[in-house]
Amino acid sequence: QVQLVESGGGLVQSGGSLRLSCVASGSIFSISAMGWYRQAPGKQRELVAVIRSGGSTDYTDSVKGRFAISRDNTKNAVYLQMNSLKPEDTAVYYCNGVIIRTPLSYAGNYWGQGTQVYVSS
Repeated sequence: QVQLVESGGGLVQSGGSLRLSCVASGSIFSISAMGWYRQAPGKQRELVAVIRSGGSTDYTDSVKGRFAISRDNTKNAVYLQMNSLKPEDTAVYYCNGVIIRTPLSYAGNYWGQGTQVYVSS
């Protein structure tokens, strides 16, 4: 079994910063990629940022230059530093991991429970 647990959400004023953390635990052989998604009320879940095992990253256009994703492979953790936050960043943020549980397993897609980020204007 694999669990992803997020932390770090909360309420912040426009222009402020938050840092989200996510730690994966359980039966893990390797982690291919980890990322952050978000879902605002009435909208579809969207990819915010992803970081692959080699360290390459991608961001959705709306957060480029403001958000930074990083990971600590020794802790099976991924982080999202969010700066210059805007009210439109308000959403539930979900951690995602593409995880291989054993050397003979296919990679599976795992999700955290979500953490709320609210940016006031």
